[in-house]
Amino acid sequence: MNGFSFFAAGILVYIAVIVFIIGMAWQICRWARTPRSSVHLGIFPRPKNRGVRFLKTLKDSFIFPHSAEVDPWMWIFAIAFHFSLAAVLFAHFRMVREFTPLVKLIGTEGMEKLGAIAGGTLGIILLIIIIYYLLRRFLSPYKDLSVFEDYFIIFLLIVIIALGDHLRFFAKFSVTDYRQYMYGLLTFRPSFPEAIASSGAKWVLTMHVFFVNLFVIYFPFSKLTHAIGTFAVNVSRSDV
Repeated sequence: MNGFSFFAAGILVYIAVIVFIIGMAWQICRWARTPRSSVHLGIFPRPKNRGVRFLKTLKDSFIFPHSAEVDPWMWIFAIAFHFSLAAVLFAHFRMVREFTPLVKLIGTEGMEKLGAIAGGTLGIILLIIIIYYLLRRFLSPYKDLSVFEDYFIIFLLIVIIALGDHLRFFAKFSVTDYRQYMYGLLTFRPSFPEAIASSGAKWVLTMHVFFVNLFVIYFPFSKLTHAIGTFAVNVSRSDV
């Protein structure tokens, strides 16, 4: 690693994790100190069965059906975005540890094909959706309601996803190469393995990790915390 890569894809990773943990802890403490309203804003009609109330909480938190009633197209893109993003993030755990049961089922070559097809498809889907979000911001009434933060978040996501797609389609790195890099981070000895260090695509990886770090640092202080706060709000509404 040169100086910039060591900072952007090494030291900054630790800074981002620390800021994220401290920032989210601060947000949670701030939420906990917020005075509770004396008015109970529960759902109506309130299901009598506790299990039904819990299932409704899950549905409202992860499927958000009310959004479908207001803007069906926005709901479709939002569902596709959240589930595609969750799948991509889950797939990144291969860089830490292989999904052994799946490897035994389809083999190492099968895993590589699955990663190429599924990862590439999801990457394209995410890029299309985030561009849709951007274009939507230039239309009324969303244009009038948009603030700098909205464009900044979309910019970060577009760059992260586009760089990730570049790594998927054009870089010649294997999962083993990424795993060696991740192992270096986890053992506090950040470095690129030879296959990455000698490739021109190392700059794409460096910038991808750099912008991911910026996103993680910004997350606790942005409106994106709704991803964590939504479930707590729905639990309160359902009185589970």
